[in-house]
Amino acid sequence: MTRRRPSSRKPRQPASAKAKGPGRLRLIGGDYRRRQLPVLDRPGLRPTPDRVRETLFNWLATAVPGARVLDLFAGTGALGLEALSRGARQAVFVERDAQVARQLVDNLAALGATERAQLVTADAQAYLAGAPSPFSLVFLDPPFRLGLAGVCCRALEAGWLAEDALIYVETESSLPPEVPASWQLHREVRAGDSTGRLYRRHPPGAGSPGGDAC
Repeated sequence: MTRRRPSSRKPRQPASAKAKGPGRLRLIGGDYRRRQLPVLDRPGLRPTPDRVRETLFNWLATAVPGARVLDLFAGTGALGLEALSRGARQAVFVERDAQVARQLVDNLAALGATERAQLVTADAQAYLAGAPSPFSLVFLDPPFRLGLAGVCCRALEAGWLAEDALIYVETESSLPPEVPASWQLHREVRAGDSTGRLYRRHPPGAGSPGGDAC
């Protein structure tokens, strides 16, 4: 029986043992369609899936052009970037993780979108405790299992929303958010263990709401 000689080469690592490289975010519509941007490998960083974004922005087709957008718990900025790609006038991204925020700044620069964007490196609740200015479209995608959605929904009513604002809230499916009475469910979509709900703000005395929930 012939023995193999010891090899000086290092054993090949299985694919599962290799260090994970950065992921990619693909924009799916508008001026930046098909552009791919790097995404950091960070715990809890979960871009909204392509299918959900496509569905959401089909619903928002007439609302995004010219909109002033707030992307809370921005993470990769997938939703705010998609809005800018489709003609939003301005997007404010709020992200507390400094490394994730720096990557978002780099991605905005790569798209040539910095003039229409503002990045705020802060906790979303701390940001909402500041001086408000109204937005016509808000994306709210907080970390799961921390009970942040309802708190932030209530805080948005303190001057952060235009009268007829649209608010998209993404949470775990098992925990629907508690939203203000002036918000009416307009559409919803489920993907895996999360559900995205689009609300239309309808403050008291504003007349009949537009759109039907489904």
